Amino acid sequence: MQRGSDRLSVHRDDEMKHELQGLLRSGHPTRTEEWHDPEPTADDDPELWAGSVAPGQSGASLATVRLELGRILGRGAFPAGPAELARALRRRNAPGALADAVARLPHSDRYTNAQQLAEALVGGE
Repeated sequence: MQRGSDRLSVHRDDEMKHELQGLLRSGHPTRTEEWHDPEPTADDDPELWAGSVAPGQSGASLATVRLELGRILGRGAFPAGPAELARALRRRNAPGALADAVARLPHSDRYTNAQQLAEALVGGE
């Protein structure tokens, strides 16, 4: 008999695995009770949840582009020029349209935060 620090018994662990099999195989909730399902996105959620945001897309405002840049790059990437930022975006699997837009910025510019970079991207469109 094993005496570890398990919080659940072996039987409860097997029950939970059985409950999750349908979800894991189908890729969507399989329960009939709606309260088990995750809450859908709200109307006022940022457009990021609908897909990637890039300058020039419909709905790509300054706020959404700044949010996407901040989410992907964080603070550690700044200050930097457009070539360095484009490389950082590609390393972090950013959408290609966003990385290409950053790479097209003037190479002599330097950006100290995501706000300045977003202003240059959205203002340049």
